[in-house]
Amino acid sequence: MIEILREALAGERAWLVGGALRDRLLGRPTPDLDIVVEGDPRSAARRLGRGAGGASFELSDQFGAWRVVSRDRSWQVDISPMQGGSLDADLAARDLTVNAMAEPLSGGDLVDPHGGARDLAERRLRMVSPAAFDADALRTLRVARLATELAFEIEPATADAVRAHAAGLERVAQERVFSELRRLVGAEDPVRGIAIVDELQLTAHVLPELADLRGVEQNRYHHRDVHGHTIEVLQATVELERDPGRALGDDALAGPVLALLAEPLADELTRGGALRFGALLHDIAKPRTRTELPNGRIGFPHHDEQGAEMARAALARLRASERLRAHVAALARHHLRLGFLVHDMPLDRRAIYRYLLACEPVEVDVTLLSVADRLATRGRNADEAIARHVELARTVLAAALERRGQGSQAPLVRGDELAAELGIPRGPELGNLLEEIAEARFAGEVSTRSEAIALARAALRAR
Repeated sequence: MIEILREALAGERAWLVGGALRDRLLGRPTPDLDIVVEGDPRSAARRLGRGAGGASFELSDQFGAWRVVSRDRSWQVDISPMQGGSLDADLAARDLTVNAMAEPLSGGDLVDPHGGARDLAERRLRMVSPAAFDADALRTLRVARLATELAFEIEPATADAVRAHAAGLERVAQERVFSELRRLVGAEDPVRGIAIVDELQLTAHVLPELADLRGVEQNRYHHRDVHGHTIEVLQATVELERDPGRALGDDALAGPVLALLAEPLADELTRGGALRFGALLHDIAKPRTRTELPNGRIGFPHHDEQGAEMARAALARLRASERLRAHVAALARHHLRLGFLVHDMPLDRRAIYRYLLACEPVEVDVTLLSVADRLATRGRNADEAIARHVELARTVLAAALERRGQGSQAPLVRGDELAAELGIPRGPELGNLLEEIAEARFAGEVSTRSEAIALARAALRAR
């Protein structure tokens, strides 16, 4: 890609800068490059677009910057005008030293006026100047995100400056905040990322619902307060993503679970990434629902239902897509459902069907979340409770994945046909009979049209 840029922009005074150069020096491949030009970025972008077969357009949220995207969307290049009248001034206005380096596109020595290469070698994030956070408070959260993604340490003075500017995040467009948070939660070690966000005093300005979980004590079946439990659920979710066979005690489930979690969902998140947000938000209603019960017990009535609405509201505030809002809200709403069924083990196929239908379309995802939730609940009688819950989850997951693999099935009998056979009008009663047939079919009790009609006729007589 660099050679293509050099050829297309030959004669331009241009430099590779920012995160693209940082990642290149770290040996991290990146399809997104940032270029600063001394001349006209519009002209440079159009030259690159023509030369490399890409589309060029101006970026509305960055003054004077243009973007070139390849036809197959495998790479993009942002071309910006030099800020401050010189390369030194441009680099001095950047946030971190590791982002304040430049490499001449035509070849030559690295331009590194702030010691970024040394900080890169020592795996350290250090600010160029506190003024960077005044210019854009989102950079405070970006420090946390980069420390998480790169596994770098944050220099103490920089951490102090981030804390001093943390409140400025509330004035930043929430979609920009979500973009950083999404990458942090999706990183290899999101638990460390959340800890860094806490240490930098950013949580209350980014996800106050999470901050509110601190100090909310639970019942004797929990060993942590709600915040500590939530972080452990996130960790268990990550471990389940990495090795579902081990977490579930069944290697046969590993492949199908990994395939499902890898499916793209929304907002550049896979289902696995969305599951992490579900882990963070599934108990956010516990502070407002905490109730002292008789004999000193503690309960959180309806925290699943209220949590679903709070999760949706939090993601709406962050300008997440409707699909992600609905998905995470459903995870919160149904995360207790499997645990309630443990007392009814062993479940017959009809009971499993009713569970899957109630949780659809997150029936697999929320079952995985319930396992992570159970693994992170290690108070009284924990070992026995965990073993029984995971045993049930294995059974349910196998059925859920099998059902998903079958795809949409044609009904054994259509609604209009069943109404004619039974001599009943269309309406709720007909819908109930069709659902009775679907449940019996899943249970293996009927498999033909005549059997389905006979079942419906018997059910109608029994009403």
